[in-house]
Amino acid sequence: MKILSLNCWSQSVNYHLFDWRNKEILAKGTVDRVVVGDAIVNHQVTGRGGWRIPVDCPDHFSAIEVILGMLVSPDWGVLDSLDEIRAIGHRVAHGGEKFTRSVLIDDDVVAAIREVEHLAPLHNVPNLAGIDASRILLPRIPQAAIFDTAFHQSMSKPAYIYPLPYEWYERYGVRRYGFHGASHLFMAKRGAVLLGKAPAQTNLITAHLGSGVSLCAIRDGLSVDTSMGMTPLEGPIMGTRCGDIDAGISPFIMQSEHFSSRDYMAMLNQKSGFFGITGGLSDRQQIQEHAAAGNDQCQLALDMEGYRLKKYIGAYCAAIGRLDALIFSTNYSQMGWTVREKALSGLDFMGITLDREKNLRADKEEGEMLISSENSKVRVYTMPVSDGLVFAEDVVALIAGTCRDHMHHDYSFARPDFVMPWKERD
Repeated sequence: MKILSLNCWSQSVNYHLFDWRNKEILAKGTVDRVVVGDAIVNHQVTGRGGWRIPVDCPDHFSAIEVILGMLVSPDWGVLDSLDEIRAIGHRVAHGGEKFTRSVLIDDDVVAAIREVEHLAPLHNVPNLAGIDASRILLPRIPQAAIFDTAFHQSMSKPAYIYPLPYEWYERYGVRRYGFHGASHLFMAKRGAVLLGKAPAQTNLITAHLGSGVSLCAIRDGLSVDTSMGMTPLEGPIMGTRCGDIDAGISPFIMQSEHFSSRDYMAMLNQKSGFFGITGGLSDRQQIQEHAAAGNDQCQLALDMEGYRLKKYIGAYCAAIGRLDALIFSTNYSQMGWTVREKALSGLDFMGITLDREKNLRADKEEGEMLISSENSKVRVYTMPVSDGLVFAEDVVALIAGTCRDHMHHDYSFARPDFVMPWKERD
């Protein structure tokens, strides 16, 4: 069974083609600069290499056409016919309160996703563009929506309601939803395996580190709090996103700089975080290099990240109670060892102690790795995460009619004998 996964952003589309029977990635890639012009497709075929090819993609429909064309191309393809694709899984950033797990897409599901567009306009709009295009281009195959927000629907009301007029929640759905659900789900299940415990008996803090950053407090296998909120803007400092700020800053700057709401949101999402502090850098490795060369603002950005992550870890320890392990994703960011070292330094009093040598090695070695010291009461792991595996397994289960909530679903990666069948370095 061949399964295509699509992750549509405002100006790019990521894709993976999975061979479910053989547990392999046949091809993967990204179409960059969709809509804005001078688009490029970066296409990789397992065992054969990769190509960068200029393409014309004025919209997401044409980007999906390019991807399908690449998969059956005589030069770069891996399929004889598009008929070999049995299903498509779409990442959908925001499902609101309606969706607590992945679902097969029909007109009602599309309508429900559109109803919450206002909660994530930068994400749901391109997500829907990809869904619409795929349903037109491949109308006869099942398509599924995998929601970033679904994993966090186990949060209690005190955790997800903001201290704002309650009618804003009732009228507009203003509340904490959380994101990076597939990543946190994967880490939750693998963490339980590494600890030799059932998920329902496991307490974890999971950290998704990339250009977007989010932490999740997991008690008894369920998400009880997470750092991203109504949108993916809340939380620690990120590549270009500000994370937590004083709400009073917003009207002050909008009035002082004469920003429209659209322009101001663009500043918070695209020109803040590392980018804003450093004056234009968002890549951790570049920031680390500039900091080592004496750039004070780059050093400040790294110190801010470590400090804010540390605050979240402390808060989530209080929310969880007994903490079994901390887990950091490794495949979405570079120079992760510096992030982990800064975030966990000085937490010995909480029973969290890093082994510095293991932490340094973790960025060079593949696979899951224990990086806490022998005397650490709380284990600390690094872990390559496969969102795509979560997507593929949910799609297969939906087609078979066996998809259930994650606490009762038999994910392959929740088994002790699991071996990562594919690797992602996106």
